[in-house]
Amino acid sequence: MLHAAPLPEDVLDLPTVDAGQDVEVRVPATSANLGPGFDALGLALSLYDTVRVRTTTSGSVTVRPTGEGAGDLPLDGSHLVARSLISTLHRAGRRAPGLELDTVNVIPHGRGMGSSASAIVAGVLAGNALLPVGERTDAAHLLQWAASIEGHPDNVAPALVGALAISWESGRAFHSTRVEVHPDVIPILAVPDRALSTESARALLPASVSHASAAANAGRAALIVHALGTDPSLLFPATQDAIHQDYRASAMLPSATLLRGLRAAGFASTISGAGPSVLTLAVGESGADAAEGELRRLIDTGDTPGAWRVLRLAVEREGAKIGGHQG
Repeated sequence: MLHAAPLPEDVLDLPTVDAGQDVEVRVPATSANLGPGFDALGLALSLYDTVRVRTTTSGSVTVRPTGEGAGDLPLDGSHLVARSLISTLHRAGRRAPGLELDTVNVIPHGRGMGSSASAIVAGVLAGNALLPVGERTDAAHLLQWAASIEGHPDNVAPALVGALAISWESGRAFHSTRVEVHPDVIPILAVPDRALSTESARALLPASVSHASAAANAGRAALIVHALGTDPSLLFPATQDAIHQDYRASAMLPSATLLRGLRAAGFASTISGAGPSVLTLAVGESGADAAEGELRRLIDTGDTPGAWRVLRLAVEREGAKIGGHQG
């Protein structure tokens, strides 16, 4: 049964956007960290969630989710896409007269593939598109709005712009720059059947790390930008991490085992985001074939219990896209 939630009373005096608008947003999955780029690097992937938004005169918010996690998601304005959309309108001094959202979720939830960032970006972009043309904001403000909802920019940035995004925070402002990815790079994800919350994974991190570990990661983070953009032959050393993956291993032992096996075989593999999915950055079709074969062999050994999905993807070059009839 669908639930229709009334709009908050404290914004009812804001002017509404036009009813009868119909906007569709497609947002890619992302993989953050990429090994050494903790909270700074993110890669857009060719796996997409889609949201269709219609403005109505109902005075309420209704969400109809399908796909990944649909049975566990709110059906009203507390849904993350709806909350992000409503927040975007309020920032612009507007509200919706009523909203209907249909979401098709393909990105696995709680697997380190940016599902929450995708929902936030979908809501922010849809909200911006519903504004009158002269009131829509620019890409820099969209990043601020999305990152402020998410709490960090490393997933929302590549979801917005595609390819590789390098993100940082200065004062209270978020920034990001985009880097083209070499066409030979092929991402392969091993996605387990169990989820892991980002909060749980982050709670395992130490309050500080040694200068040696920080220096090691600084060098590898610089190297992976070069490797992804220019010389993929360097991806194996570039994906080595010294500050977060080992600390989180106890929360995802099958993933840690799979990661060790892949790296022992010479593959440029990392934990995807906070985990528990494992990302391998293969080079060329033959490299991807070899990585996928090794992944399946390691999974079949029984040392990584649980069901796994192996997804051979591509780098999403353009980021989120908006379509439909806008006001």
